[in-house]
Amino acid sequence: MTDQTVPPGAPGIPPRWTSSAKSAVGTAAGPGSRIWFTISHGILNEVYTPRLDTACIRDFGFIVTAKDYFSEEKRDADHTVVLIEDGVPAFRLVNTSRDGRYRITKSVFSDPDREVVLQQLCFEALMGELSDYRVHALIAPHLVNAGAGNTAWVGDFKGRPMLFAEARGTSLAIASSVPWTARSVGYVGTSDGWRTLKRGEGLKPEYRCAPNGNVALSGTLDLANSNGQALLTMGFGAQPEEAAFRAVLSLQQGAAPALKKYIAGWRNLQNLFLPLDEPRDPRQLNRYRISTAVLASHRDDASGAIIASLSIPWGFGKGDDDLGGYHLVWPRDLVETAGGFLAAGADAAAKSVLDYLMAVQEADGHWLQNSWLDGRPYWKGVQMDETAFPILLYDMLLRAGAIERSDAKHYAPLIEAAAGYIVRAGPTTQQDRWEEDGGYSPFTLAVEIAALLVAADAMEAMGKSAMAKYLRETADHWNEQIDGWTYATDTELSRQLGIDGYYMRIGFAGSDGAFGSRGLIPIRNRPDGNEALEAGLLVSPDALAYVRFGLRAADDPRILNTVTAIDALLRRELPAGPYWYRYNDDVYGEHADGAPFNGSGIGRLWPLLTGERAHYELAAGRPEEARRLLATFEASASIGGLLPEQIWDSADIPERELFLGRPSGSAMPLVWAHAEHVKLLRSLREGAVFDMPPQTYARYVKSAPQPAPIVWRMASKIGRIAVGRILRLEFLEPASVHWSSDNWVITTDSECRATGVRTFICDLPTQSLAAGSQLRFTILWTQRDKWEGTDFMVVVGE
Repeated sequence: MTDQTVPPGAPGIPPRWTSSAKSAVGTAAGPGSRIWFTISHGILNEVYTPRLDTACIRDFGFIVTAKDYFSEEKRDADHTVVLIEDGVPAFRLVNTSRDGRYRITKSVFSDPDREVVLQQLCFEALMGELSDYRVHALIAPHLVNAGAGNTAWVGDFKGRPMLFAEARGTSLAIASSVPWTARSVGYVGTSDGWRTLKRGEGLKPEYRCAPNGNVALSGTLDLANSNGQALLTMGFGAQPEEAAFRAVLSLQQGAAPALKKYIAGWRNLQNLFLPLDEPRDPRQLNRYRISTAVLASHRDDASGAIIASLSIPWGFGKGDDDLGGYHLVWPRDLVETAGGFLAAGADAAAKSVLDYLMAVQEADGHWLQNSWLDGRPYWKGVQMDETAFPILLYDMLLRAGAIERSDAKHYAPLIEAAAGYIVRAGPTTQQDRWEEDGGYSPFTLAVEIAALLVAADAMEAMGKSAMAKYLRETADHWNEQIDGWTYATDTELSRQLGIDGYYMRIGFAGSDGAFGSRGLIPIRNRPDGNEALEAGLLVSPDALAYVRFGLRAADDPRILNTVTAIDALLRRELPAGPYWYRYNDDVYGEHADGAPFNGSGIGRLWPLLTGERAHYELAAGRPEEARRLLATFEASASIGGLLPEQIWDSADIPERELFLGRPSGSAMPLVWAHAEHVKLLRSLREGAVFDMPPQTYARYVKSAPQPAPIVWRMASKIGRIAVGRILRLEFLEPASVHWSSDNWVITTDSECRATGVRTFICDLPTQSLAAGSQLRFTILWTQRDKWEGTDFMVVVGE
């Protein structure tokens, strides 16, 4: 790279990602190629390699010029995208300029044998002659999740002219089947090819190397002698030569053999899935096969991990400070997606998720809020449902026959450690499933309680009956407290709706461990300046998790009241049917003017919640309503069939590409939503909720367990128990309890017993005490040989 001219304007403008509203995502089926690609606005967007969590370009599109003419296909053309074949994520893109002057048709897919993306290009002049136009490729490298610090250059490989870029130990190289008539590099926003072409200057061949910046590669294709046809290959590797070698191999092989093998691989994979295809017009999308392809395209074969989405929400407003976007692993999304694989009959893929989770479980039993594929943390929060979900996955695999009873010993350490963390840190969560407020979350409680019962079964199978009994008693105690923790009564909203109460989004315990259903409770500093809200006014469809996970019947009066509240506050009827908001006063979404979410905004409608509501309707014995909601759920998808995180709920804002009922600028596809879609198809086929744990339903809906001990903890000191109930003191270290029921006239010392999951319990014989009795106690921490130094009291009430 000697004697090369450096373009002006280093290091370029601050880098940004691109639209998260993908119209297509794809990868080759099988382990031969470790590259994933996305498509939006008619062009190739982020490409991920050699791992799913590693984005390497921003986009790769084409610019068309002629005399006094400049047109960019992603901005100035109408786009269509179609699958080359049902269930095969290879795509034919057709971009027709709005002024009617040209059409670009591209077939886009990846090489099944190497880290290369292929684009088979056909340019047609709809006005004038082919020779009137120049077609220029424009590529923005963002190697290894960052747009800054990239170096681009014009070079050759074995005498073949190519375009190159490298950063952070990864390189890319672009080869063409037709000659380049010009090549250049530049800094984005100052000297890149887009700028020079827009100014009518053409490309700048003297701009040959742009080091260490936000850079762009450009090349003009000689299409005059190829009838407008060209094949472009973009290869990746650890070294520029490796990237170039791969690109050239794919170019020499040609598009047809690579596509034939690509299609065959996906046909074989789709044949492994159950035939849950819906009756349909053959001219319409096979939405089930789109969902299975989305699930499989987001799975890392090597590790079994699955990322949340090949996108960065509102990416066009995000820079290098958002390295992860959604191409990270969330244990919650991971298990929900594994459930989708199970529902589709892909047992091995689902089992590999459990094996991955076992490998990345933290020493204390929990999982990180989210992480890179190799388990390195990204965000640092703790969400209790994410520790409970892997236990439920174990049970789902067991029931599906994907693992054997004999495998229980292998997975016992995972289950025991996770269950221990749940009882030590639960039942409250630092953040709910939306990664926001902490407290008593209905969704988290439902998952935790179900997981404890599953863990109890597993421990019983391991011969640990005492531990199993303790876990069931803990689950029973938490289940019994659900109404006190999360059911709000006599609020302004309940009076307006004519109901006695409803399960709220987040409950907060008072000093006696119970929720006060009236009054103002501060919950967080809000963007609108309100420092406090009446807790009972926060409503969320999350409460339906009590039904989904088998803790309450669908026709339980409190559930029915909650459905009334949910629909009054959060339901929105659109032409396609009803959708729901996450909760009232949500701020995760675009601003009123359509500007992207930037830490504040207005929450929009979530299609996922329509899928969850369909499952509720099925549980309630209304399958036809569930099918109607399935159609509504599917209607939220993009023209390519991808399900978005959110859809726009206001008047159209065409200049921001926001249209009522269509995908917004949040993540698309949301893999969790596609997993919910597959599970819903399976549930409708079977007439029952596919992933409902049988343990909870049998224990809490079909019957009722014996009253469990009432638990007192240092972190949740209850002040009163009902007559006839056992008081359980529970600690996180060994202890002895010095107690009395007659104001210290007679005293007793009771040693706490270890549960096996790093908690220590002492059950006091309070069931025989009369109403009004006062139990007093203090604690000796035996390992430290230190008294707590405070007396505590619990009153036996009526």
